[in-house]
Amino acid sequence: MCRSIKTLRPPALPEEATEEDIRAAALQYVRKVSGFRAPAAHNREVFDRAVDEMAEATARLLDGLEIRGAHPRPAEPPHATQPV
Repeated sequence: MCRSIKTLRPPALPEEATEEDIRAAALQYVRKVSGFRAPAAHNREVFDRAVDEMAEATARLLDGLEIRGAHPRPAEPPHATQPV
């Protein structure tokens, strides 16, 4: 019915999760829990609201996590120092 939800925190992702990543995970969660890939018209509002709420909760979770031992990737590889 739906693909697996991937880990959205470092070091699983090389960079910070995007809003699209978070929304996709929220949609997959709501699909799995509700059993609907696409809800009927009479369930659309509650389905969409659940996706919004899950995306917000996920963003708060990711913002609040303290990842110890995970170091951001350097923008450029460190340069070897040359003796003077």
